[in-house]
Amino acid sequence: MVENRPSNYLYRCFSCEKRYSAEEIESIPHYLCPSCGRAEKKKPLQGVLWIEYDYDMIRDTLPVKSFRSLPPGKFWLYPPLWPLAFSPQTEVPVPEGVKREQLKYLSLPSDLFFQIKIGDHCFWILDDTRNPTFSYKDRASELVVLKAIQRETREITVASTGNAGSSLAGICARLGLNANIWVPDSIPENKRLQIQAYGAHLHLVQGDYDMAFDVSLEVSGQKGWYNRNTAYNPLTIEGKKSGAYDMFIQFGREMPDYIFIPCGDGVILGGIYKGLREMLQLGWIEHYPQLVAVQAVGSDALVRYMDTHHFEYTRAQTMADSICAGAPRNLFMAAKALEETGGRAVVVSDMEILEAQKQIAQKTGILVEPAAAASLAGFYRFRESRILEKNAKVLLLFTGNGLKDMNAIESWINRPEAKSPEDWLRYYQ
Repeated sequence: MVENRPSNYLYRCFSCEKRYSAEEIESIPHYLCPSCGRAEKKKPLQGVLWIEYDYDMIRDTLPVKSFRSLPPGKFWLYPPLWPLAFSPQTEVPVPEGVKREQLKYLSLPSDLFFQIKIGDHCFWILDDTRNPTFSYKDRASELVVLKAIQRETREITVASTGNAGSSLAGICARLGLNANIWVPDSIPENKRLQIQAYGAHLHLVQGDYDMAFDVSLEVSGQKGWYNRNTAYNPLTIEGKKSGAYDMFIQFGREMPDYIFIPCGDGVILGGIYKGLREMLQLGWIEHYPQLVAVQAVGSDALVRYMDTHHFEYTRAQTMADSICAGAPRNLFMAAKALEETGGRAVVVSDMEILEAQKQIAQKTGILVEPAAAASLAGFYRFRESRILEKNAKVLLLFTGNGLKDMNAIESWINRPEAKSPEDWLRYYQ
């Protein structure tokens, strides 16, 4: 095991390219670039920080064959690729500040990938609906909470439409930290209940997600809480890159041709892109899969930005709450991800999302929330505009469990009429 210390990585500003040592960023901490970083209301973040590692060292000390023998869903097993300190002289890598047995609480399912057929196409699925708190957001929350423990910080906060909040609340409960969650008052009831069930301090904001994001920054700055806000904390991008490494463990060099990613703030997209970029630097893959970002009609800031390269705030509104963001905080990195991978952004209606959710449930037995179903809806919309190569390998990200938002499911399911036992007997005579 290679012990990973702050000297093994640095921070680079995604906007101005200025580099900083880990100590310069983490001692304060700085969340955005100290030179150009800005977190303005209802605007994408400027100066998002990007973590870089010693890739030559990693290539020499982490052979690709050894890496591919690792199980998916356990990111701590390859410590050189994370901005954490690891306990020395342990047989299995263990982040400092936690016990080895606690890591079982952070493990994702070992069978993350499988194939399904819907209609006339076979898909690969990355299924994050069975994660510790049932969404992809656990990948980021786990890394952020481990970092908070190593910083000896007990109070963590996040603004969320629901999944990031429930994820942080659950992970904090597992590892003994305090979670402070800010959500719009329109949060689905199931997600609100999940957050409160974990014992987090929930703050309902009269307004949308963008307003919750802004107020969370102000309060956390005043209180000195460690902030997990998406893209604002660079470790959220790092955590979400683990999905790309899990893909490599599953597929090796035969990576998918297309990866369909539901997109709100753009951090899952940015994280997958970063993981793929690192694997290119390591020589593990030869080219990028095409990344396809899927947005809802009422929350299409990335789609509009890709057309005009100009951001204009429009209040977002879609029943797919997990991808509802009027000011995507990671907009510029998300756009770069699409440009470098030859991908594109597509937009789908709420009705298309609900139809995809219904198809997934009834054809595969997997219950996903609307934002996750957007990946399938996006595939259909993408296929309308271009001919896919024969036998193209398509991966859909299922990013959240359907039980998190039952109102959406109730919109396409009617409650059956109740009958007495005698009436049912007569009905089947």
